[in-house]
Amino acid sequence: MKRITFVFLTLVLFNIINFSQNISVQVNKNNIESAEKLLDLNFTDAERDSALDNLKSYIENYKVIHNTELTNSIPPAILFNPIPVGYKNETKQNKLLFSDYSKTILPTNKNDLAFYSIGQLAELIRTRKITSVELTKYFIERLNKYNPKLECVITLTEELALEQAANADKEIAEGKYKGLLHGIPYGAKDLLSTKNYKTTWGANPYKDLVIDEDATVIKKLEEAGAVLVAKLTLGALAWGDVWFGGKTKNPWDITEGSSGSSAGPASATAAGLVPFAIGTETWGSIVSPSTVCGVSGLRPTYGRVSRTGAMALSWSMDKIGPICRNAEDLAIVFNAIYGSDEIDQTLYDFPFNYGAKPDFKDLKIGYLKSDFDKQYPFHKNDSLTLKTLKSLGANLIPIELPEIPVENISFILSAEAATAFDELTRSNSDDLLVRQIKNAWPNEFRSARFIPAVEYINANRIRYLLIQEMAKLMNKVDLYIAPSFEGNNLLLTNLTGHPCVVVPNGFSEKGTPTSITFIGNLFDEGKIIAVAKLFQDETEFHLKHPEMD
Repeated sequence: MKRITFVFLTLVLFNIINFSQNISVQVNKNNIESAEKLLDLNFTDAERDSALDNLKSYIENYKVIHNTELTNSIPPAILFNPIPVGYKNETKQNKLLFSDYSKTILPTNKNDLAFYSIGQLAELIRTRKITSVELTKYFIERLNKYNPKLECVITLTEELALEQAANADKEIAEGKYKGLLHGIPYGAKDLLSTKNYKTTWGANPYKDLVIDEDATVIKKLEEAGAVLVAKLTLGALAWGDVWFGGKTKNPWDITEGSSGSSAGPASATAAGLVPFAIGTETWGSIVSPSTVCGVSGLRPTYGRVSRTGAMALSWSMDKIGPICRNAEDLAIVFNAIYGSDEIDQTLYDFPFNYGAKPDFKDLKIGYLKSDFDKQYPFHKNDSLTLKTLKSLGANLIPIELPEIPVENISFILSAEAATAFDELTRSNSDDLLVRQIKNAWPNEFRSARFIPAVEYINANRIRYLLIQEMAKLMNKVDLYIAPSFEGNNLLLTNLTGHPCVVVPNGFSEKGTPTSITFIGNLFDEGKIIAVAKLFQDETEFHLKHPEMD
């Protein structure tokens, strides 16, 4: 046990002595004693003396590791498993049941198209009341017009978009209609790689980065006939809404940022610049901007959507999902992007079942009673949401989350992020990032280098316990409702990998949107999307949109 501890003590020593690549290390008993203070350890002088040779040997090993090229795309050999003991998943794939869009008409005011749903736009394209090229040009015009105000676009992919749109029109004219995404324009968070276009990760050190391959999600959407019109902003390296070109704005209040890190996808969708966008979440990066911008977001189960071609921030927490106008649009997009690609080894092959009209009488719906009972900024709107669900026939069951200290293991993300951008830190290229305050990546990466591997592994052991406890809770309900930001639910469910849908449920006193969150069982995105849709059918918050002119 002492030997294992000394291995990780060496890591701390190595970082204390020098972050740069030109390392001159003099390990002695005094700096071992200093390092102990960072690890909550207390060795004797004899133990320190005995460790010296081992520590020096380890440091030589680290030098070799640092000279081995490890690009961001290379995952660790240790894979996170969100599945609890005894878990059994649905294996039958049912027919997907979407709403009837046959009564959709072309609006007399062309600008109304900006806020049509995917289903509505799909019907116009399918019936050839509008072409994909016409629709694509329309959204490109809006992107050009409003991006200077919102700062939500990094790269317009106009040439590719017009080519894809023309191909979609040709296929549809030949009777080869692929489905509801055929010919529909969309935007992608600029941490998803695309051929022939830069993939900047929103950060200065990578603003000219070209990864000349399409991410799996981009490929799947192309196969579904969707049209990529823009690479959208993200907070640098997936934190916040500040990127190398500015700060992405909230269309409801352009004096404020759109939150992050899926800043551009949420802002552009809310403003009617794209019908939908692809975002990612590690700890709130879909939920937060979807809330701020008043759109609907889906964070799928961990292991549901391939991350091949996506920037890695946290291998055990990153998830890719859609940001749309309404809940059913989430199902339409998710149906195209989930599933295996035979590359990403974290994926699970389970069906996606969605029906637009579930019966509340057949569902056990929980709600986090102690969180809803608190006084917090969205409390009034959230209480009205519970009242609406009860009026629809929902029998709400009070539940509580497991009492496990999730805040104290949140450094799992920090440790993995620091690993993903280790070279950035050791080369001092982190100085090129725009945000240099304490609460930003450069300091977070440096600080995380002092997290011992023993503590990281033990934190993941506590995470295992959390997964088992959540399984017991989810055996009592089909889904549950949570305030979007109150309490520990957001962090906890990102650690366990549970899916969530966030939808608008009102407005603040400032006139900016608020939201509510539906949490589902593992791999049961269809149920929470369907329940969110029923809520939206009864309310009109998702139909509101910001005035852009």
